[in-house]
Amino acid sequence: MHHWELLDLYKALLAVAAGMILGLERELKDKAAGLKTITIITLGAALFSIISYKMGGADRGTNIAAYVVSGVGFLGAGVIFKDGFTVSGLTTAGIIWLAAAIGMSIGFGEFYMAATFLGAALLTIFVLTPIVTALFSPKKSRQLDFEIDKNHRDEKAVIVRHLQSHGIKVEERTVQLRDSRLIISLELVIKEEKLDWLHTYLMDNKTVLAFSV
Repeated sequence: MHHWELLDLYKALLAVAAGMILGLERELKDKAAGLKTITIITLGAALFSIISYKMGGADRGTNIAAYVVSGVGFLGAGVIFKDGFTVSGLTTAGIIWLAAAIGMSIGFGEFYMAATFLGAALLTIFVLTPIVTALFSPKKSRQLDFEIDKNHRDEKAVIVRHLQSHGIKVEERTVQLRDSRLIISLELVIKEEKLDWLHTYLMDNKTVLAFSV
């Protein structure tokens, strides 16, 4: 029969600390899964690992760990949202998955492994993001609404093709007819430096009666 050990307390404290470190960045960015959620996931994964190892040894613990990974996958999927071209929550889902892995490492007593991957995660989160921003122009998701005369309805396809030829991703959302005007709503994924060009193009286009971005 297995009894409580002082090492279990150390594992619990380390799991809480690791979860707080991972969750702090999500909390500061006001994400769906923040400090408390990530900490609880890390702590829960550590507890499952401790119990499974005490009950069945390494082989049994590996089997239970696989179920923990599957369960965490459902949690991660719950924070991913897609709206048109925009997909949000992928980084948070990845951190949830990593938090469980680090918690399991702590639960199995692999403290150096947990610390190594925690450090690698922090390096990725805080160092890689500025590098990517510096090397690649950030893209933004914008909604473009514009109006054209219904007699110039063919101009809609011309405008869409022209935007696409300039590297702008376009997805048509709605087309409404109001009096003699067509009101067209598009979702765009566009680089920041292209916004001024877009404004100028729409203002210079004689068939565009009004627009908003």
